[in-house]
Amino acid sequence: MNELEILKIIGRIADNNNISVWAVGGFVRDSILEKSVKDIDFAVVGDGPNFARKVARELKTRSIVIYEKFGTAMVDVQDFKLEFVGTRKESYQENSRNPIVSQTDLDEDLLRRDFTINAIAYGLNKNNFGEIYDPLEGQKDIEKKLIRTPLDPALTFKDDPLRIMRAIRFATQLGFDIEPPTFQALKKMYLRLEIISQERITDELKKILDAPKPSIGFELLDEVGVLQLILPEMTTMKGVEQRKGYHHKDVFQHTLMVIDNVAAVSDNFDLRFTALVHDIGKPITKRFVEGTGWTFHGHEEIGARMLPKICHRLKLPNQLLKYAEKLTRLHLRPINLSKESVTDSAMRRLLFQAGDDIDDLLILCRADITSGNPQRVKKHLSNFDFVVQRMQEVEEKDRMRAFQSPVRGDEIINACGLKPGPKVGKLKKMIEEAILDGIIPNEHDAAFQYLLKIKDHENSVLY
Repeated sequence: MNELEILKIIGRIADNNNISVWAVGGFVRDSILEKSVKDIDFAVVGDGPNFARKVARELKTRSIVIYEKFGTAMVDVQDFKLEFVGTRKESYQENSRNPIVSQTDLDEDLLRRDFTINAIAYGLNKNNFGEIYDPLEGQKDIEKKLIRTPLDPALTFKDDPLRIMRAIRFATQLGFDIEPPTFQALKKMYLRLEIISQERITDELKKILDAPKPSIGFELLDEVGVLQLILPEMTTMKGVEQRKGYHHKDVFQHTLMVIDNVAAVSDNFDLRFTALVHDIGKPITKRFVEGTGWTFHGHEEIGARMLPKICHRLKLPNQLLKYAEKLTRLHLRPINLSKESVTDSAMRRLLFQAGDDIDDLLILCRADITSGNPQRVKKHLSNFDFVVQRMQEVEEKDRMRAFQSPVRGDEIINACGLKPGPKVGKLKKMIEEAILDGIIPNEHDAAFQYLLKIKDHENSVLY
């Protein structure tokens, strides 16, 4: 079943029940932009949840969720998500996001929406099927690539402050501009976001990071003032300091370039987020050294230690925190290897530490090579490519990915007559170190023979 068939079925149900129903919101906007859409919003002139029940019965699906309090309903059919809402108007109290809702007609319903590009309706009844109803000229704004509110923007953002984030998100996703009065209202009213739950703010932040060019959104977040509110660690990255002829990169601008570089080659949200925070420790570690210039020694470790607080504040999952900590700590390693004589041992250790995330680490490191000097970038990329090639050679030879001791704990216990405990772990660690140092190959028999050799050695650290 395709979207046109679904629309026709819903239109037929509406006609049979003498109800006016319209497709609205992002579905209509994205259809005009010729984008494929699987989420469809419907404005029902009447009882939205009751109409959704009729649709679910007709489509023979039990996947329906009713939100009586909000007068909405969700119906899942195949891979489509259908949301039904009765046409309504809303009024808000100063310090609450809970609207007072009353039923109304389609025109008032469109006026309450966030932006004109989302306030276009598509007829579904027999007498208007396929017709566009656009009293607020959202189609013209789509043509102009413009984000504009249907009402006074101050009122729009006062009613629902999350629309401040949504304006920036749509500008980022669609590559649209925000019209000047709307933009000025964003700058004036961004502190209203303080009454919005962190989960909803973070959801919009994720969508900005998932955009084709996330830097657009972070530039806007910074210009409006929102970035200082939700991610102040990034605003401290801004600016270039010069002393005695030495200056350093603007870390904020460098970070935006890294995010865009990653976004150009990967849809992995966790990797994009790590690109956002990988240099978060630089402002704290910045030092000027006479004769050398600016340094940021240890910023990868300091940055990793800052991440638990940041991820907790943003309500991000622990799995993402651990991933971002690991890649932040390791992000200088491959680039530093390109400046040294590359040994197999160094390669093994990096492969061991990165584990299954080695490919993501390499994407991040390549993205991290930025400069206004094309020749410098070319040179660093060439050195980096050499490191990657050597790493692949070591990986193929030693099978280091997801590496662990070839000798299991129970084998160590039996061979050495030990009881389970820390000595077993120490012996496993010694075997792993021997493999990483190239003393023995990454093979079970060689590792087991090495165990027999070291288990009673008089200089063993165990005894």
